Amino acid sequence: MSLLLLLVVGCSKQEEEPAKKPSPHGNITKQEAKVVVPESVAGHWKAVKIAVQDKEKSSEDIYTVDIGYSFKLGDSDLRLKVTNFLPHFVMDGMTLTSLSNDPKNPAAQIVITEKGKPVFKGWLFSLYPNTHAFQHPRYGFSLVGYVPTNGEKGKKG
Repeated sequence: MSLLLLLVVGCSKQEEEPAKKPSPHGNITKQEAKVVVPESVAGHWKAVKIAVQDKEKSSEDIYTVDIGYSFKLGDSDLRLKVTNFLPHFVMDGMTLTSLSNDPKNPAAQIVITEKGKPVFKGWLFSLYPNTHAFQHPRYGFSLVGYVPTNGEKGKKG
């Protein structure tokens, strides 16, 4: 009888603590998407216009920032850099690119640092301002326009 009791107790313990199975994917590391700016886009866009909402002051300022450059946000410790602009943003697997030079889904890749340390690296989308938006206690950021290098039409802003 005691042997039967041990077997039953032994079985219940195994059911309570299921064996840990190794992941079939092995060690998963976060892979960063690759940005590819097509030749048809490269050099055709000079800058983007970024609206910065100050939640404390209930105000908004629009900054025109050349692609590849950065600016310091007023008296804050924030610095925003525009690294890429894709007028017709698409994601194809782990590649981010533009289907054309037409601004059908404009997106600007930005890096925001605070006191010299990166706090956000991502995209601002003109058509979808809340998608993957950077959450800062005081400031909000959105892409409101883009400036072509010469003669091409950009969005007002």
